[in-house]
Amino acid sequence: MVRIGNSVGSGGDSGAGPQETDAEQLGAAITACRLCAGRFAATATAHQPRPVVWFRPSARLVIAGQAPGARVHASGRPFTDPSGDRLRDWLGLDEVAFYDQSRVAILPMAFCFPGYDAKGSDLPPPPVCARTWRDRAMAHLRSARLILAVGGAAIRWHLGAGNVTETVRHWRDHMARGNVFPLPHPSWRNTGWLKKNPWFESDLVPALRAHVAAALAPEKT
Repeated sequence: MVRIGNSVGSGGDSGAGPQETDAEQLGAAITACRLCAGRFAATATAHQPRPVVWFRPSARLVIAGQAPGARVHASGRPFTDPSGDRLRDWLGLDEVAFYDQSRVAILPMAFCFPGYDAKGSDLPPPPVCARTWRDRAMAHLRSARLILAVGGAAIRWHLGAGNVTETVRHWRDHMARGNVFPLPHPSWRNTGWLKKNPWFESDLVPALRAHVAAALAPEKT
């Protein structure tokens, strides 16, 4: 186990293989990261880094999100907020399945809450986090069958695309090229976007649930 919430895994059972051990060591290094301490201290929240790391090499589904919000910063558990409730509904997963690290990895574009801007909105994820850790973390997720690129930052990183609406609208093209499913961020701030784009819930969400179920299904023997 790499991590559960903010508790570093023990390295666990004696049956852990080299990849699991390496992933655990990487998780511990990310947990100890303080690259953005000065940046966070200068925000309106004046908080300290608290990386939220949630992945195991066995994960079949990778949720590439934005960055933890204030509630996740407090809980040490990803998506423990209304955005998480909406995302789980989109995916057709209950909390037990969603938080099963053996099958689901949650790998945001930044592992720490970046703080608020002057208007009270979440600041964007600091690029230094992805530059430092993302490739190394993704390298451990070789069992992944499906990547969900959630929000603009993750869509740009995984697909190089700029316009979220058009990228999400053409999700089939991106899936055909590499099993990356683009999604808008499930934040309440995007409720207006969902109303303007009814095709998302009527057409895309059922397909999304089917792809998620297929990615998490046991291997046929």
